[in-house]
Amino acid sequence: MPRSRPQGGTRTALMDAALALVAAGHSLGALSLRQLTREVGIVPTAFYRHFPDMETLGLALVAESMHSLRQLLRAARREDLSGSDVIRRSVEILVRHVHANRLHFGFIARERHGGNAAVRGAIRQELRLFESELATDLARFPILERWSTEDLQMLAGLLVNAMVSTAESILDAPARDSREEAAIVATTEKQLRLIMLGVPHWRSDASDRKGKDTRAEGA
Repeated sequence: MPRSRPQGGTRTALMDAALALVAAGHSLGALSLRQLTREVGIVPTAFYRHFPDMETLGLALVAESMHSLRQLLRAARREDLSGSDVIRRSVEILVRHVHANRLHFGFIARERHGGNAAVRGAIRQELRLFESELATDLARFPILERWSTEDLQMLAGLLVNAMVSTAESILDAPARDSREEAAIVATTEKQLRLIMLGVPHWRSDASDRKGKDTRAEGA
């Protein structure tokens, strides 16, 4: 049965049922209105009191699912993520949030390559916004404060791609298989270390431009 959130009423029940059905292996594009309303226990015509069509429902699910991603970012902000264990602790936060929000992360993972173009586009747009938020956070690190906006966005994109890939791997892993999850975590930590090893050696466009401006002033 779908999750119950009394305050949301039928609209929330429809969204919860859709998330549960997608998690069970149904793509949103192949999900029928009759199948969805049967899960909720309402007649098909009652659906239209809350959504004009299934695509609008899908877009609402994108917004709700991305809220879980933003919660992940807020949790990272609350932590003192500095020092040598920053990668390990960041991965711990990611794994914890994936388990706490499996339906939302599963929806994003499945539907970002799904059949509905509008839903795919909304997920891409939301992920870009998420990357921008992460880039803003990265700019606060002393080693990155002189990086250009474009390079910070690029670094954030690499980190978000690694995060989404890790979430997909955790969701696809056999349930309660601690060894498989430990292997996924170890691989993710290696990937992040590899990305971060290049950071001190990267000459950002902003640094290059500043160097050129300085040389021009000296001339």
